[in-house]
Amino acid sequence: MKLTTLTKLGAAGLLALALGGCSSWDNMSSRQKSTVTGAGIGGVGGAVLSNGGILGTVGGAAIGGVIGDQIGKNR
Repeated sequence: MKLTTLTKLGAAGLLALALGGCSSWDNMSSRQKSTVTGAGIGGVGGAVLSNGGILGTVGGAAIGGVIGDQIGKNR
């Protein structure tokens, strides 16, 4: 699978947006941090797998957020 420059830029932009929303990272619980991290990783993964498709990116972020939330719950 070949990644285009646009896909790479989209994934980087999504990651930057997700991390930009974490300005209160120190005030977040472990579960919240896990949720945000999972959503970021899932969104980037979804973007890569769907070649930058919006549905794949949003779906990956949603699934990653749920997985991260469940992992954070057990910490």
